[in-house]
Amino acid sequence: MAALRRWLFAGLLVIAPLAITLWVLQWIVNTLDQTLLILPGAWQPEHLFGFRIPGLGVLLALAILLFVGAVTSNFIGRKIVAWGDAVLNRIPVVRSIYSSVKQVSDTLFSPSGNAFRTAVLVEWPRPGMWTIALITGSPGGDVVNHLPGDFVSVYVPTTPNPTGGYFVIVPRKDCVELRMSVDEALRYVISMGVVVPAAPAAPGAAPSPALPDPAAIR
Repeated sequence: MAALRRWLFAGLLVIAPLAITLWVLQWIVNTLDQTLLILPGAWQPEHLFGFRIPGLGVLLALAILLFVGAVTSNFIGRKIVAWGDAVLNRIPVVRSIYSSVKQVSDTLFSPSGNAFRTAVLVEWPRPGMWTIALITGSPGGDVVNHLPGDFVSVYVPTTPNPTGGYFVIVPRKDCVELRMSVDEALRYVISMGVVVPAAPAAPGAAPSPALPDPAAIR
């Protein structure tokens, strides 16, 4: 029985990640295949070839993204996008949804943005307890008028689902910058500490001057 139990868990360790990966990939392909619905009926794969071609929608979606990116990379394209933004921002209901989504997407996907680029260690949910967080930016608006000193905005992901979490504003001096990538930090959080990131290449290197050494805030 002990051997059977050991074999069962060994099989789960191999099959479970593979099955979940295949399931996620299938969901992504099936979702992107819906892009084919924008084609006229005569151009649908079922009409042209007589059968469905999985993944063709993925290629079409990539082609559309590349085309839109190429068009909007020049002066005229940017003017067209600005005009479209102005039109959408004047439509009730649509304006509130579109502006919020655009602000988030611009923050996350902008090449010059700093959101979700740095993993830090913060005391959460109380002093003496530590967790991993991601820097999302700096406080703005009227918030800065009520925060004395230098503060940063951080996102504290939950385990094992990092898409849920907490947005908190903490003093910069209370954040310890980690020498690990955001991907490594998220894997550490998702695995509940089981998947430990590799040691940094230069463990004796001095910490970033923007954030103090862990011992300095204890």
